[in-house]
Amino acid sequence: MKVCIVVEGCYPYVTGGVSSWVHGLIQSFPKLEFIILAIISNRSLSGKFTYELPENVSEVHELYLEDADWNRKGRRRCRLSKAEYQAFRSLVRNRRVEWETVFRMFQEKPISLDKFLMGEDFLKIVRESYDMHYSQLVFSDFLWTIRSVYLPLLFALKMKLPKADLYHCVATGYAGVLGSMAKVLYGSRLLISEHGIYTREREEELLRADWVQGVYKNIWIDQFKKMSKLAYDKADLVTSLYEYARELQIDLGCPVEKTMVTPNGVSVERLKDLPGKTKEDEGRINVGAVLRVTPIKDVKTMIQAFSFAKEREPRLKLWIMGPTDEDEGYARECREQVEALGIEDVVFTGRIDIREYLGRMDMTILTSLSEGQPLTILEGYAAHKPAIATDVGNCRGLIYGENDGFGDAGIVAHIMNVEEIAQAMVDLARNEPMRLQMGENGYQRVVSGYQIEHMREKYQKIYKDFSDSMGLRWEE
Repeated sequence: MKVCIVVEGCYPYVTGGVSSWVHGLIQSFPKLEFIILAIISNRSLSGKFTYELPENVSEVHELYLEDADWNRKGRRRCRLSKAEYQAFRSLVRNRRVEWETVFRMFQEKPISLDKFLMGEDFLKIVRESYDMHYSQLVFSDFLWTIRSVYLPLLFALKMKLPKADLYHCVATGYAGVLGSMAKVLYGSRLLISEHGIYTREREEELLRADWVQGVYKNIWIDQFKKMSKLAYDKADLVTSLYEYARELQIDLGCPVEKTMVTPNGVSVERLKDLPGKTKEDEGRINVGAVLRVTPIKDVKTMIQAFSFAKEREPRLKLWIMGPTDEDEGYARECREQVEALGIEDVVFTGRIDIREYLGRMDMTILTSLSEGQPLTILEGYAAHKPAIATDVGNCRGLIYGENDGFGDAGIVAHIMNVEEIAQAMVDLARNEPMRLQMGENGYQRVVSGYQIEHMREKYQKIYKDFSDSMGLRWEE
């Protein structure tokens, strides 16, 4: 069976939880052939992989959502048929969309995106939407906004898709559009695996964003909802990492019978017998943050909270462990914050092998604004380390348990609550018996339900069921 993994903004270009999950999944099935269809921002990232691709990856295809090429050359003006016009009109108007018509329109006709977005049909559709709902806005601003909303979708719709038996999309959004289109065009199967709920994550980002204002935020949010609804409708199976995420998928329109929970997993064996504290660590309480230094991880709040905690408990030392090159400006601001606050004992290690550091930590910390089911918490548990985390994604369930009887494995704080996060560091630093017990509780939790072997067993059954349904040969 040939599986096309469709990813957006992560593997194999960026390290992190989702990328690690994809890499581990591919390695778990060495007898399956995998194709990577990667959605990235622009051509400057092309081929710049941070992972060495497994041998069973045969191809990598790239889609650029920001591209100077609007298919201008050699394309004559193309008018839409009545069916095509109505289908695209329904898409813009948030009506029931005949997606097959839209797919075939952009896949089979020589449409120039430049001429389409600047053409009469598109202008007429946008004008009608404007007159009905947005006439209080400046029309020229509205028109250019709608063009910017639809251009990345049109890039996706124009992409020549590689053929595969199963399209495994690690998100809805643009990845879900590509997988849905492949199912319609090739008769393939479609599996959606959401780590975070894509629509909710984009909504949170847009509500905080400065680059889009007022009603235009709602237009962008509606666009992401439409794409996710398409993916849910076309998918044969939709997985999530925990029960509450599955409930969110259902609330967003995913048929309940398609949903399934497949928790994350880590290699407990790989994190066994780690080297412990060194002479450098004597008299220190080490707090380890394994993350990408990016705004979504809210490292600035972590630094501020550590500053307060350090005043109360001088033994504390913060280790920020992970790449700083994804958002170099933000990483620089974080370092400047440390200097401006005059904080001692904050270390930025850059990209690391966590096995060299995790055994030295007394606890892990994550102050993210958004998460799914963080691998860094599970990896900490595998090393017997308790976690401090903000109340996002499945962090509460991982830390306090979901009726598994193992007890608390750390402390949950509210998003951006500097005082709560600082107090959590102080509490764990000053209460060694509690800290050690929480670490053991976390270890029991990860061994019980979050090992990589558990995840592999679930996906082996999923993949085999798809293979059998298509009459394909399955090799163990």
